[in-house]
Amino acid sequence: MPFLALVLVLHFYIGIRLLPAMGLGVLGVAVGVLLLIVSALLVPLGLGAPGMRWRRRWAEPLTWAALIAMGYFSSLLVLTFLRDLLLLGMKLFNAMTPLLVHDSAVAVPLAALAVTLVGFVNARRVARVVKVDVPIANLPPSLEGYKIAQISDIHVGPTIKRAYLNAIVNRVNALKADSIAITGDLVDGSVRRLAPHTEPLRRLAARDGVFFVTGNHEYYSGAEEWIVELRRLGLTVLMNEHVVRKRSGAALMIAGVADYTAHNFNPAHRSDPHAAAAGAGDEVQVRILLAHQPRSAEAAAQAGYHLQLSGHTHGGQFFPWNLFVPLQQPFVAGLNRVRDMWVYISRGTGYWGPPKRFGAPSEITLLRLVPA
Repeated sequence: MPFLALVLVLHFYIGIRLLPAMGLGVLGVAVGVLLLIVSALLVPLGLGAPGMRWRRRWAEPLTWAALIAMGYFSSLLVLTFLRDLLLLGMKLFNAMTPLLVHDSAVAVPLAALAVTLVGFVNARRVARVVKVDVPIANLPPSLEGYKIAQISDIHVGPTIKRAYLNAIVNRVNALKADSIAITGDLVDGSVRRLAPHTEPLRRLAARDGVFFVTGNHEYYSGAEEWIVELRRLGLTVLMNEHVVRKRSGAALMIAGVADYTAHNFNPAHRSDPHAAAAGAGDEVQVRILLAHQPRSAEAAAQAGYHLQLSGHTHGGQFFPWNLFVPLQQPFVAGLNRVRDMWVYISRGTGYWGPPKRFGAPSEITLLRLVPA
């Protein structure tokens, strides 16, 4: 109830700031008020979409409507606030005009609609391949050009289904990578509901294997059951453990840790980069860690890894949420450095919540090891 009350207050703020200034007349204002009421009711449903239990014929279209409304409301709220800042500035400089008040009020919902439509197209298309070279000191010649395909934060669930994942699998397999890393937040829902939609993962193929680590959303969705299911599909789930792969006598370690917050759900799953590398031996010349959250980087650097692959942030997914990511994570996206270790943060291959990406395109990452 407190959240619904907040949503209602924010919709009231939008309505009181925009509708009177738009010059719509009584009927136009009434339609605007009705649309805001519908939006205020849909937005909370969007947040609860993964757990919807309504009749099958209503669940999917209502879920889509709720999540699209959620994305539109986000842009509408931000743009309304920015308009108020603009008007305040113009008033301070005695530059306020009735035309500006009217035109800006009309422009806000139109701009929010444009951002939502562009964001929808960006979110629903198959993620593009981003190629990244990672320089590794003293890289053995036989490991030069070693390729890792990374996918992350797909969020199979309310609006991401089998066909969406199938297209991602096709694109990843076409890269012919040496190994494939899935760095968490694969699902939003139970194995019972989503198993038919994650089945395409069975087709992922790479010479050295397909590896998975849990993200926080796996723990919201029943991590233990998902670990069993993903292993059934042929993925190697790394729970604070590692594998070693060799090329002409050179050894490369791929380790994985549970999500940074996993211990809050299961104390036995506490994320531990040191434990993940235990027993690797001195023969290992390249150490790679899969960790869902960038926050694992400090401990990973201490443990002597050369490269950490993460996700979680979505690159912010759409403005202005990218501005808030640094409040929780050390990095938002791309290749970064923590002491002697590289950290690559994927913007994600799917999306969470609203089918919307704006200023943070989804990606399938192809990382290539090169000499420093």
